[in-house]
Amino acid sequence: MVEKAYKFRFYPTPEQENLLRRTLGCVRLIYNKALAARTQAWYEKQERLGYKQTSAMLTNWKKQEDLDFLTEVSSVPLQQGLRHLQTAFSNFFSGRTKYPNFKKKRNGGSAEFTKSAFKWKDGQVYLAKCAEPLPIRWSRQLPQNCIPTTITVKLDPSSRWSVSVRINDTRDLKLKPVNKQIGIDLGITSLVTTSDGKKIANPKNLNKLHKKLRLAQKCLSRKTFGSNNYQKARLKVARIHAKIKDSRLDYTHKLTTQLIRENQTIVVEDLAVKNMVKKRCDPATTPVARERAPRDHKLARAISDANWGELVRQLEYKAEWYGRELIKIDRYFPSSKRCSNCGHIVEKLPLNIREWDCPECGSHHDRDINASLNILRMGTRVGDRRKGTPTKKAAGLAVSVCGATVRPEGSKSRKAGAMKQKAPNSDARKSRAVS
Repeated sequence: MVEKAYKFRFYPTPEQENLLRRTLGCVRLIYNKALAARTQAWYEKQERLGYKQTSAMLTNWKKQEDLDFLTEVSSVPLQQGLRHLQTAFSNFFSGRTKYPNFKKKRNGGSAEFTKSAFKWKDGQVYLAKCAEPLPIRWSRQLPQNCIPTTITVKLDPSSRWSVSVRINDTRDLKLKPVNKQIGIDLGITSLVTTSDGKKIANPKNLNKLHKKLRLAQKCLSRKTFGSNNYQKARLKVARIHAKIKDSRLDYTHKLTTQLIRENQTIVVEDLAVKNMVKKRCDPATTPVARERAPRDHKLARAISDANWGELVRQLEYKAEWYGRELIKIDRYFPSSKRCSNCGHIVEKLPLNIREWDCPECGSHHDRDINASLNILRMGTRVGDRRKGTPTKKAAGLAVSVCGATVRPEGSKSRKAGAMKQKAPNSDARKSRAVS
């Protein structure tokens, strides 16, 4: 059984839009009030509030005269908003995300309806306190004998309404096995370079509308904040962003589906995209310090537009759906600087060098194709270790030298290894001193 979500556009009637907008506003209000209460309780009393305490607060808020409008909408999205806040805090305490932020009206919003807050009848969705079904544009049909478990209504910043229908798909989606393995090297000029020599160009969706977006943002900056003209200009900018996002996501879905269908095993690098787009210079305030600080790198926008993180994420869950294997190798593996013929690793290989010759064996390499070959070979060894199949001694030595455990100097793994090696020497020194 696979859990899936189907997203559709819908165009609500004026009565439905009025109810949905009030629901989104109430969800946003409850989320922000609960977040403020939990933050205040920690800073003033050093105590943590959970979902149970905020749910009790919601009951008291509904009894207040100035918040009596909370009873006019369904209570399920309000409770779900508190559960989402609890999930956000759990992710924060586990170190996966930053501290939760307050929700803003200009970002749209969403409301989640569980089974008790909607009705599925004759292929139509009836939300709570709404007599008419949602006028959904069914661009594709749901699988047979699949009943929605959760429905999420969303309003994006460009004022587009969409509904996400979550179902449990019981069909067997696994594809027939194929005898093909590839390694993938992600890049900017060529979005994907495979180990069989194919290069897939980067569509660069942002560059196609960058000039139009720049003019729209310049027009927005000249408007008075909060005025009607400001809202019109903001909506224009949001629609351009939505068009860029849709084209980027559509291309990524088509590419990942093609890769999954044609290959049995796919090997990629475990890239830290968030770290790659960060500024490299220190945010210096004084002119002297700003002058001495290194310049910002100019690849952050291109990396974000390439959508590497989403591409790997789609490969991961689609491989699980369709019975394929996705292997991630260590991000510190020197795939570009390592010769795929003899294994020699060069000391430096700047980004402007796209082709190079190995000083040991003299092989001529294309930078991206050579990296994809090394990624495939490294991923094959990692896959063999997972399955427990015996590998050759030379391959094992290569993995131990430059495999998944490769870390830069000063990392925790190297320090831990150094501590383990120094422990026997320290004991020996103690024994010598005693003797």
